[in-house]
Amino acid sequence: MHVKKVLVIDIGGSNIKLFVTGRPGRLKIPSGPALTPRRLVQEVKKATVDWRYDVVSIGYPGPVVRGKIAAEPVNLGSGWVRFNFARSLGRPVRLINDAAMQALGSYRGRSMLFLGLGTGLGTTLVRGGVVVPLEAAHLPYRNGKSYEEFIGEAGMLRMGRKKWGEHVFIVVDLMLAAFVADYAVLGGGNVRLLEELPPRTRRGKNANAFRGGERLWVNDIVCV
Repeated sequence: MHVKKVLVIDIGGSNIKLFVTGRPGRLKIPSGPALTPRRLVQEVKKATVDWRYDVVSIGYPGPVVRGKIAAEPVNLGSGWVRFNFARSLGRPVRLINDAAMQALGSYRGRSMLFLGLGTGLGTTLVRGGVVVPLEAAHLPYRNGKSYEEFIGEAGMLRMGRKKWGEHVFIVVDLMLAAFVADYAVLGGGNVRLLEELPPRTRRGKNANAFRGGERLWVNDIVCV
């Protein structure tokens, strides 16, 4: 499929970020607990009334299975699971977990583990152009707490930056081994708090989410 322009919608708990191929800059519109998919579509159409695009990629803050939303979001309104975005937006739409979209945009070949250090912990594996969203954040780690409870934002606030950073190093090493990944990319808002990075690791950029949204329409990319 040859696609000229992709509208990328990156949905967050505080803001929705919009980008379209060939147009400089990004646009932000407010999000929040009252945001429903119908209101999202209304806000996007209003904000992009002068934009031209062929297809749409949506990064969703929750599980997406085989291109469909599998559960309602934690920090937004309801009605997402069965909502028909393609019909409402009037364009072909591809859905992906938001961490997986940033992971796809960060990918540089071989086997890559992506960890999004934000409010929670986003986890994705990309191997040979195949995107595998993971839910490893909720697996048990220590003292009856999950990985997310240690290296998500709550863990950082509980332990302080120094101890939190030590656990980030440990978790990256464990997950690189567990998923047999060649390297890791650390994204999310809290990666800025790390002065040094674990071995075989590089920093991600939030802008990579937009590149990932464009790559969703490349023929040799597969999302499972």
